[in-house]
Amino acid sequence: MKILADFFPILLFFLAYQIYDIYVATAAAIVGSCLQVGYFWFRNHRVEKMHLVTLALLILFGGLTLILRDPLFIKWKPTVVNWLFAVVFLGSHVIGDKTIVERMMSHAVTLPTEIWVRLNAAWSLFFIASGILNLYVAFNYPEATWVNFKLFGLLGLTMVFVVLQALYMARHIQEQDTTPEES
Repeated sequence: MKILADFFPILLFFLAYQIYDIYVATAAAIVGSCLQVGYFWFRNHRVEKMHLVTLALLILFGGLTLILRDPLFIKWKPTVVNWLFAVVFLGSHVIGDKTIVERMMSHAVTLPTEIWVRLNAAWSLFFIASGILNLYVAFNYPEATWVNFKLFGLLGLTMVFVVLQALYMARHIQEQDTTPEES
């Protein structure tokens, strides 16, 4: 259910584009993102930072698309989001004791420090590459192809990358000592 809520604005964008055009789709994505943030606030009395960043960038780039009637801005938004994530992941190598991947996942998985560093670097490279690929598709293919790529291509690539990361992690998982200590 959470994954559906996370992709709600993207799905609205895609559906609105199929029925109308890029401008209605952009407006639908902005409304969907506002609803997403409002729903999470109502349900959890907090808002996820990723949703806020996405909403802010969607309002900025989507707003420019709607005001200037130029789809160029909305096409840049996925790249900017991916590159911001890359900066955060890269920055976590120098800020704090743990990489962001380790901070997010160490409660569920125990791995050696060097593996956390590699995973974090891999995510950084993935986000950079995804941003570049988005721009390549946006500027070299028709708008409809970019819209399909934005939903199916980027989502598919992310899922494949997550599976590959999971396989890599499985090779390096360290068993936690779960035997109770003797009194």
